[in-house]
Amino acid sequence: QVQLVESGGGLVQPGGSLRLSCATSGFTFRNYWMYWIRQAPGKGLERVSAISNDGYLSRYSDSVKGRFTISRDNIKKMLYLQMNDLTSEDTAVYYCAKPKATVNGEITDLSDLSSWGEGIQVTVSS
Repeated sequence: QVQLVESGGGLVQPGGSLRLSCATSGFTFRNYWMYWIRQAPGKGLERVSAISNDGYLSRYSDSVKGRFTISRDNIKKMLYLQMNDLTSEDTAVYYCAKPKATVNGEITDLSDLSSWGEGIQVTVSS
């Protein structure tokens, strides 16, 4: 079955950096756009970043553009999120997510995501 396992979260000071990783298995990773989603305390889900199946296209929310970089390794079946210049507003649980098999290309709504990791906590605080 599909498995998505995030790692690399933790506590970091404002201005610091973290690199999240998502190990995947159970599906043909290279065929899918992949996503990082986050949920801050008391807030809804936010689509942070997305990357095309071949890695050539990427998307970012306005809140992270210029600070976060998404990447993937289709050989290792890994998804990454490099997060720089972190602020308290980035404090959230971060999820790696995969679309439904019926989705061709980029999703249009979070309801198109069918598989999620358990999430990993990122806390930005001094």
